[in-house]
Amino acid sequence: MTRIIYISALFVLVVFFIPACKKDFLETQPLSEFTESNVWSDPVLAQTFLNNVYSSLDDYIANSPMTASFTDEAHDRKGYFNFNNCLITADNIPDYGGSYGGHLMLWNEIYKNIRACNLFLEKADHIKFDTTSANGKLLKESMTGEAHFLRASLYFNLINLYGGVPLVTTPYELTDTFQVKRDTYADCVTFISNECDQAANLLPLEQSGNNVGRATKGAALALKARVLLYAASDLHNTQVFSGYSNPELIGYTDGNKTARWQAAKDAAAAVMNLGVYSLYKPEPASPEEASKNYEDLFLSRPPTQEDIFMRFYTAKSFTNNSVLINGPNGFHTFGHNTPAGNLVDDYEMTDGSPFSWNNPTEAAEPYKNRDPRFFATILYEGAHWRERPQDAIALDPNGVIQVGIWQKWDNAASKMSEVWGLDTRNSPFQNWNASWTGYYLRKLIDPAIDGQFAGSDVPCRFYRYGEVLLNYAEACIELGQDDEARKYINMVRKRAGMPDVTESGEALRLRYRHERRIEMAYEDQRFWDIRRWVIGPKGYADATGVTVVYKLNPDHTTATIPTVTSQLVQERTWDDKAYFFPILRDELNRNKLLIQNPGY
Repeated sequence: MTRIIYISALFVLVVFFIPACKKDFLETQPLSEFTESNVWSDPVLAQTFLNNVYSSLDDYIANSPMTASFTDEAHDRKGYFNFNNCLITADNIPDYGGSYGGHLMLWNEIYKNIRACNLFLEKADHIKFDTTSANGKLLKESMTGEAHFLRASLYFNLINLYGGVPLVTTPYELTDTFQVKRDTYADCVTFISNECDQAANLLPLEQSGNNVGRATKGAALALKARVLLYAASDLHNTQVFSGYSNPELIGYTDGNKTARWQAAKDAAAAVMNLGVYSLYKPEPASPEEASKNYEDLFLSRPPTQEDIFMRFYTAKSFTNNSVLINGPNGFHTFGHNTPAGNLVDDYEMTDGSPFSWNNPTEAAEPYKNRDPRFFATILYEGAHWRERPQDAIALDPNGVIQVGIWQKWDNAASKMSEVWGLDTRNSPFQNWNASWTGYYLRKLIDPAIDGQFAGSDVPCRFYRYGEVLLNYAEACIELGQDDEARKYINMVRKRAGMPDVTESGEALRLRYRHERRIEMAYEDQRFWDIRRWVIGPKGYADATGVTVVYKLNPDHTTATIPTVTSQLVQERTWDDKAYFFPILRDELNRNKLLIQNPGY
């Protein structure tokens, strides 16, 4: 029987007439379906088939939950208590595989999309590509390179979650046997690295016109740099699970860690040496300009010189809903993925010193003189954002975040009353959507968009040059090349309007990790950094937030400067088994050769 392939992204308009007496009318092929021979004989349909695989790359920018809420970056109003207390079993990975795309990052969905890549690569020689070139590459070359890039990306997601997995390179059919062993972690990394090399050789240096957003040589090399950085990290090179009988499935067993750090450094250097990318506005004239530049980087629709690989949206048909999902409740938006106090407290003072609640001056006004990236990332009490909706504008004509409580004297009742801000859990506007931490997310969210009624076309940035510089610096630190590491860390800090780091050795390693936490906040990095650095107890410390109170003065006036106090928001617990996900029991039952991960 002829297989049918559904192409959801393609719309075809056909005008035709059917004679009333046509005997084979009921056998007419539906216009929304395409036979396999249709797809693989038509480059346009084949390209559309590949487009659908792009959509399988999990989109951190518009998800609820974001991976940030499964770390010390954020707390979602839904809590996700089970995941954040590592209540994960072989029967259930709670919370993580929920709506808004999270299911795309689990075993069966990833393999489904790997099969699509395998099918495309198997059929590529049958597609009737024309011989014209675009951006210096033939269409067949470019599309084949995209398929290798996508397959590498998908396998990278798998090994980050599960360690070594079965490397399947042909499209499975229902008649095939599904009994296949897990490949070693080392073999998987080698395979993915080779896929990136193949992709880089086939892909153009830059895409243009309607192809902007497709993979490029730089995207393939940036992926390889991230793959090799993770592979060189502690999780895969130290004995985390001493009693596990199959260590080759979750890391290296040869002890050659230095060579892996050198490979990671070389891979990052390969991106840098392309000469295509640079930091966006690297030399701000003031802290205010540094903050504005950092904010604008993530709101820019056309690619900047820093952008390597992005997902684009349209304002109508394919929208980024991050404003609706993450905006404050007082703007009729949903208040998910709110910054945890753990992250907020880690933003340094402008002189590079740590912020401390034990410093009376800093605690009295905690939102003054902070790293400029703080003001571009966090919405806090008193921060100006955007105009309120019409039903709230009379209560706040200035568009200022209100997460505080105002103590006021009621003369008639001769007692104090409390007025809660519009963005609190006692707000008159959708208080069930309010933050538990006293903060909301600003980074990645366009204040010009009324998220209550409209989606955004702000792109999702998967790879950018700032990360590549930090990857290179991390490899240098691990190779003992501190001078070289500081050079590139300080390039990133200069763009942020922050002073140079001067540390060496272990102190530099810790300062670098802190810098990466701040620079890459909410960019789907912290979840993986916690695991690869083996810092689970730190990354899953109890989530904190703040209470904000404008206290009643002795003369019955209300203070104009609030008292801000750190508070516990959610207790969290770490279990080492969560460094890897379990292979679910359904998969183990289907494939008896699979070996479970440690702790499950």
